Amino acid sequence: MGLFGRKNDAAPAATGAVNPDLAALTGDYAIDPAHTTIGFVARHAMVTNVKGSFTQSSGTLHLDGADPSKSTASIDVTMTSIDTGSADRDTHLKSSDFFKTDEFPTMTFRSTSAESLGGDDYRMTGDLTILGTTKPLTIDLEFNGAATDPFGNERVGFEGKSEILRSEWGLTWNAALETGGVLVSDKIKLTFDISAIKNAA
Repeated sequence: MGLFGRKNDAAPAATGAVNPDLAALTGDYAIDPAHTTIGFVARHAMVTNVKGSFTQSSGTLHLDGADPSKSTASIDVTMTSIDTGSADRDTHLKSSDFFKTDEFPTMTFRSTSAESLGGDDYRMTGDLTILGTTKPLTIDLEFNGAATDPFGNERVGFEGKSEILRSEWGLTWNAALETGGVLVSDKIKLTFDISAIKNAA
């Protein structure tokens, strides 16, 4: 996914610059669902934010330390794992008004391009599929570091963010407010906090 910057006190790298010393991160990784959060924020009743996440996901990354443009990502999200802190709201979101999880149990992201923006910043573009509709999504990413955990796993971590208009994926249910406006915003903020483990050689 091109996540190959490292925080230090040196001057920021020029846009697109890649540290050749980080070539050791090149390889294939599996997303660790126990330490990964894919979240979202929606505006509710025009006045507050409702936050939620999907607690079950899987996927793979291919990271290329020398050429981030060759990095790729494939992520599957289990839609029934949605959690907003309210069982009634979660049941509604799984229903035919929203995600239709009986018919469309999985949301997917498949990368199509990646680029280094310099330093710890990267950008990945790909195809996001919800309710059988596929549209492009661009995610801005920040590399959080690489480490070997106590069990010998080589890990990388990163945070990402993006925004979508849910109506573009067929998520159009809403309710009008007496004071004007609607119950649920069309704009949804997406957040990614991902830990991935390098595959054994």
